[in-house]
Amino acid sequence: MANPALEVHDLTVAYRKKPVLWGVDFEIPPGQLVGILGPNGAGKSTLIKAAMGLLPLSSGWVEVDGKPLEQNRHRVGYVPQREDIDWDFPVNVMDVVLMGRYGQLGLFKWPKKADREIARECLDKVKMLPFADRQISNLSGGQQQRVFLARALAQQSDLYLMDEPFAGVDASTESAIIELLRELRDAGKTVFVVHHDLSSVPDYFDSVILLNARLIDYGPTAETFTTENLGRTYGGQLTVMAEVAEALRKDEGLDATRSH
Repeated sequence: MANPALEVHDLTVAYRKKPVLWGVDFEIPPGQLVGILGPNGAGKSTLIKAAMGLLPLSSGWVEVDGKPLEQNRHRVGYVPQREDIDWDFPVNVMDVVLMGRYGQLGLFKWPKKADREIARECLDKVKMLPFADRQISNLSGGQQQRVFLARALAQQSDLYLMDEPFAGVDASTESAIIELLRELRDAGKTVFVVHHDLSSVPDYFDSVILLNARLIDYGPTAETFTTENLGRTYGGQLTVMAEVAEALRKDEGLDATRSH
């Protein structure tokens, strides 16, 4: 039996001694496209960063493919929020994507021709190869997001953690990104996505994690993404519940189409 792609046990993270995540436990098998959902301030980005080892844990542990994160960090790709990136840093698109190869190269080693070819292939997948020499500060928000997705692809990881990859992008970019994530899933990779648009959840994700400081629920989308669970997660906010109703109606429509 395969090890979980990502296992989190009793994970607690605190900022200035104030916990923002409490005792989170879950394990996700390989080959899943997983949405992380919850209101603002629920700890979604904190969960991603803690799973990447970017934040100290107050308690708990993280394992990747059955091993401590420290032993398998090279198998994890990461796409941060756009607001966490210094877009004025003087670097071009190709250089950004080549950064994704450094984990494979080791310390003090320069990218080789093969690494540049991998970077070119990843840029081509996200339709950004013609922009390889352009400064990242001169790109649109959607183009910047595609570049950082290409950087993650260049890592050739088994597990991908993505913090709001659809934020601030146009519809065509979002469509291209979700198609790419499905390709990764179909190739046996596991992808975690912090996501806000509840109406697209049934169409996008195999499983969901519902979070509000504590783990509310997790599991297959069809079983977990329910009005009751969303009410527990979001506190019954009317605008959110309207989105839930729309998403559930959409999901029922998809099921009816599949049955035919």
